[in-house]
Amino acid sequence: METSIKNTKISQYKNELLAGLITSIALIPEVTSFALVAKFDPIAGLYTAFILGLIGALLGGRAGLVSGAAGSMAVVAVHLSLSYGTAYVLWAGIFAGVFQILFGIFRLGKYINMIPQTTIFGFVNGLAVVIFISQFQFFHNEGMAMWILVISTMLIMFILPKVTKAIPAGLIAIITLSSLSYFLKLDTKTIADLGNISGSLPHFSLPLAPLTFDTIRVILPYSLILALIGLIESLLTLSVMDTMQKTRSKPNKECIAQGIGNSICGFFGAMGGCVMIGQTIINATSGGKMRLSSATAAIAILIFIISIPNIIGKIPMGVLVGIMFVIAFKTFEWASLSRLKSMAKSDIFTLLSVSLITIFFDLAIAVIIGVIISALVFAYKQAKITAKITDTKDCRIYHLEGPLFFGSSAHFLQDLFDIQNDPKNVILDFSHTRVMDSSGIDAIDKLTKRYIEAGKVLKLAHLSPDCKNALHLARKYCTYEIDEY
Repeated sequence: METSIKNTKISQYKNELLAGLITSIALIPEVTSFALVAKFDPIAGLYTAFILGLIGALLGGRAGLVSGAAGSMAVVAVHLSLSYGTAYVLWAGIFAGVFQILFGIFRLGKYINMIPQTTIFGFVNGLAVVIFISQFQFFHNEGMAMWILVISTMLIMFILPKVTKAIPAGLIAIITLSSLSYFLKLDTKTIADLGNISGSLPHFSLPLAPLTFDTIRVILPYSLILALIGLIESLLTLSVMDTMQKTRSKPNKECIAQGIGNSICGFFGAMGGCVMIGQTIINATSGGKMRLSSATAAIAILIFIISIPNIIGKIPMGVLVGIMFVIAFKTFEWASLSRLKSMAKSDIFTLLSVSLITIFFDLAIAVIIGVIISALVFAYKQAKITAKITDTKDCRIYHLEGPLFFGSSAHFLQDLFDIQNDPKNVILDFSHTRVMDSSGIDAIDKLTKRYIEAGKVLKLAHLSPDCKNALHLARKYCTYEIDEY
């Protein structure tokens, strides 16, 4: 029995190391490309994959997450880089990290759980399409060899796991097809064609831009945007992986880990980044379930750029493109298509909107708009408050049903009450309703004033403790009377 457990652990550790190795190779073209987008040298993207990747692996809110230079953040950083230079981007990344740490300390990461499932589906589907489309940039000026490598890689990725899972299919594809491409001297693009991927250990240095008031004034808006984009992408990846693997993450811990990593990156000449969903899924599908796999991916990046950049540089892009095509296929939430028939029209609209905005604009904006649409739809559906009337000998009782908040306050004031024809004493029964926000309190105050102006008395009854507390706090501004009948 002890031998069996030991063999299981050895097998798991082997899978973790191999998964990390595959992920590190898949990271190289992505992070170097994003570095170029932000007007950094390719090596800066690799340093990000090492520093942020290792810190995220060791301190993050979930095992198996892979962090590195991200396209969503590069798109924001490039504007600052073009206007002021990469030194300003480094300062922006440092301050973005500080914001992210504060998000974690104040436990704001938990609000990722409030993002609706349809928004997550839209994000995942849109991102899968973005991953798929982004690979076609590598086909420029390429011949048949590229297509052969891509198709061969995809066949290996789909077929080999059905035969054996002892060695990850991605690693087999990389080793086999890279060797064939080298010995057959195929004329095709390799990792080395992306730019220089060799370097030394990253070293500490302050960004060259002076940290003056003017510098801070310029970088702070970018820092906040970078912090938010990084956290949205990171925390959504946590949520997606939790759904896929039925686990529970610690989003606030991830916020702090991302913040520490991004701040340190800035002091070592590396651009900012976040959790990368494509590489995280590569890691997971290759057998990476522990922190060892994502830590291995980060450390392997450093080993590659220091010791064997020439060997890694010979890996054909066709192999990596094939792997990313398969990842895009597996990332897409195909089940969401079958659910469209049973979804409400508002949910379908949200899902499609988020997907399209993710594809054509920006994933952070897409998620924010998705949350806004869902919130507005929810508010519209809940904005129904009704009243049943009971008349007694000396008063009229309005039995309210439904929440009283900004969405229902207008209907509450305009349609429910007959102030002119009501008797002198009126009671609002809150047994089946709640005052949800300040708009509800304000509506009650306005209604009370109208009854007073009409020479009548309005009392509130059967308020829940939290509603009663909110009304007592606002009493210095309001005119209503709380009573129980």
